[in-house]
Amino acid sequence: MTELHFTKGQGTGNDFVLFADPDAAVDLTPERIRAIADRRFGVGADGVIRAVRADAIPEGRALAAAAPEVTWFMDYHNADGTVAEMCGNGIRVFARYLTEAGLVDLQPGETLSVGSRKGVVDIQRQANGFAADLGRWGLGIEGGGASDVLVRAKDLDRARPGLGIDVGNPHVVVALASEDELTGLDLTFVPVLDPAPAAGANVEFVLPGDPLVQDGIGQITMRVHERGSGETLSCGTGAVAAALATRHWAGASAPDTWRVRVPGGVVTVRMFAAEDGEHVSLAGPAELVFSGDLTV
Repeated sequence: MTELHFTKGQGTGNDFVLFADPDAAVDLTPERIRAIADRRFGVGADGVIRAVRADAIPEGRALAAAAPEVTWFMDYHNADGTVAEMCGNGIRVFARYLTEAGLVDLQPGETLSVGSRKGVVDIQRQANGFAADLGRWGLGIEGGGASDVLVRAKDLDRARPGLGIDVGNPHVVVALASEDELTGLDLTFVPVLDPAPAAGANVEFVLPGDPLVQDGIGQITMRVHERGSGETLSCGTGAVAAALATRHWAGASAPDTWRVRVPGGVVTVRMFAAEDGEHVSLAGPAELVFSGDLTV
């Protein structure tokens, strides 16, 4: 048995259990992850985040060697015990945790570089939260191209085409025609993808705003089924994928800033030019809820 001092955090309702394990001393098995994340017998969360020094685990050593400014690695696990490449809400909550725990000093306007399975992510502290530069993105995912994934969901009348988006983890985005379609979905059932990516994918169902653009900012509403976690109140990388997909559908005149409404709140997605191509960032709140001790 292992004693953990943990903190519960959330970003627009997407919730996480975080703990510090600088030297990767805890044997973080899938069984332990599931026990921690269980909403009836554990703390309860969409995911578990371990704060570990980048040079203490194999996934972080190459990042730390190439980017000496990277000290901390976000070791992220879904509620079912599987590993995820990135979590857009989680990495903002991770930054809040590091600052509140005194593990880093990050003042408003300053930027922190952290490691993840996606690579190095730069996080800027803002007045009302954090903004994470999630780097380059791409159309298409493994097992399906940009627009040849069919999606079937419970209580959706027929299969719909989905757009594959890669933001470090895989997404398939589906456009819906009405609020009734969006609210009527039963996402307690896993959406079926055809063809099915070998590693699975997060699936976002998106309703464009009416009007789509207000004051130069795009407006969409989204629900999501997260791979390994089920439906969540918010998914940061899902919001990014949904905004990218909607901009792709809208055409060349579409804006580069989007406000994405999810069941847990609102996040902002921004696309911008960088030396290595277009990047995308996610900004929004990140809060710590409570701390405690747990035996796993």
